[in-house]
Amino acid sequence: MPKPQKEILLEQERFEIKPKSGGGVLSYEVWGYTDKSKVVITRYNLAYINHAIYRGDNSRVLGFDNAHDFHHRHYMGKVETVEFVSYETTLERFQKEWREIAHKQRKSKK
Repeated sequence: MPKPQKEILLEQERFEIKPKSGGGVLSYEVWGYTDKSKVVITRYNLAYINHAIYRGDNSRVLGFDNAHDFHHRHYMGKVETVEFVSYETTLERFQKEWREIAHKQRKSKK
């Protein structure tokens, strides 16, 4: 029987977005392991936090994660199940959506 892989923190980053670019904070946390030189993602938490847009849910405007044994999307306090294709696809969707939200925020302040 193969030995279970030890899960490690692969990425943990936090970026502050300047107010002129929409403001807020981006948070990335990714866990997994390497198997035969291939990275396997086991857990992830991606969040766009901006209290100027939304104050509920710890100001998480948008988020994607797989906590509670299912892949889901947070949007201003609402949670919905999402189809999971890959972490990379989820990351691309997150990047696209937070940029759209920040762009709208930036335009509304002009």
